[in-house]
Amino acid sequence: MLFHFKDKFPQLTPYWDKYREFQKRVEVGAKTVLLEEGKVSGHYIFIEKGCVRMGFNNNGIDKTVQFFFENEGLTSFESFLKNTPSLFTIETIEPSVVYLLPKIHVNNLMAELSHDPGFTNLILEVSAERQLHYMHEFVSFIRDTPEQRYQNLLNTRPHIIQRIPQHYIASYLGISRVHLSRIKSALAKKK
Repeated sequence: MLFHFKDKFPQLTPYWDKYREFQKRVEVGAKTVLLEEGKVSGHYIFIEKGCVRMGFNNNGIDKTVQFFFENEGLTSFESFLKNTPSLFTIETIEPSVVYLLPKIHVNNLMAELSHDPGFTNLILEVSAERQLHYMHEFVSFIRDTPEQRYQNLLNTRPHIIQRIPQHYIASYLGISRVHLSRIKSALAKKK
């Protein structure tokens, strides 16, 4: 959705303010499931405070797909758009404050925005930014070693290393916690 880009695109502020009354502000603890894998997504989630992860269960092994932080938003998009069971679980990692905007209001917002002359360019820009991010992660997962992926996290997204528990980082990198410990030890010796 668009609200996670509201700071980058000031023209969204009036819409954020207009639809604020339809958003449910919720304060939740760590490890609170906001959407369970297999359930249909009915809300767009905006994070005011805290950290949220998106993951799935792969034959009993928890896999992390992405992390989201303050002023970002998410939902299980395919589930949200097509009313199908979500492929992902969305849960908090830290105590968090989130806003939940029901799907009916998201649809109304999108219909309203579609009449705005700059809407098409805005959607293209937002979509391209997200698509490029995911493409870079996909290519990195294929091309780079786990050591390179971890180093890339350190260089480009150090807040993940600082805020996320190690078992989630290992899952995100597609390695075991033991392998992650070895990577960190090797990097520490190089310094």
